[in-house]
Amino acid sequence: MAKQRGRGGATKRPATGKTASRASSPSRRKQNAPANKVVFDTPRVIEEPRVFRLGAVPGATPGKWIDTWKQRLPHVRLELVPIDAETQRASIDELDAALIRLPLNDDTVHLIPLYEEIAVVVASAESHLLSVDELEPKDLAGEVLITPLDDVLGPLDIPGILAPEFPPLGTTADAIATAATGVGIVIVPMSLARLHQRKDAGHRPLRGGPTSTVALAWPRGRTTDDVDAFVGIVRGRTANSSR
Repeated sequence: MAKQRGRGGATKRPATGKTASRASSPSRRKQNAPANKVVFDTPRVIEEPRVFRLGAVPGATPGKWIDTWKQRLPHVRLELVPIDAETQRASIDELDAALIRLPLNDDTVHLIPLYEEIAVVVASAESHLLSVDELEPKDLAGEVLITPLDDVLGPLDIPGILAPEFPPLGTTADAIATAATGVGIVIVPMSLARLHQRKDAGHRPLRGGPTSTVALAWPRGRTTDDVDAFVGIVRGRTANSSR
């Protein structure tokens, strides 16, 4: 084969097999590429949005449990419903679960005691009772004890305590507002004293006083997966723990 001469007399060599191989490499890559595979995606279970309704009596503090709920079950909105201690039993039937105060004697309800609150004495900010860090029942002799109609501690047997000369007040908030004027004292769980905190009143723990137990309650026969999830949260189970 005659050699071709290019510009300037340079001799052009015919394309070698190696060069041809390079030129055809794209097609070779296509030929050597693996055959297309059919990939089946694993179906994902999509949870339907729903609502978990949790009741709570005044003073109950479910904040940390609600935060954990939002992390573990973001698709289930938790609705916190305030309920009254005096009507808590009826409220349980209308909710998924509720934080209540014991005692509650009812075999149709599941109960899990969660924590106990100490009792405190609420008095006027000017009262001599607030001059100490802690009170004993004997320190209350001669004091007027104001007990509201929504009291959650029950009857108190304190030697020397006096009854008020005015009709019972309806709410703990009213009783504390009255005690702030200096006409008496109120004994309540600490959370209620904090809930109704005022600048003109203060409180001190009552050593040896009654306690109030906060419990989780829900109707028997309605233990749903969401109830189980909330029970696990209040009991401190991790997300991967078995029931």
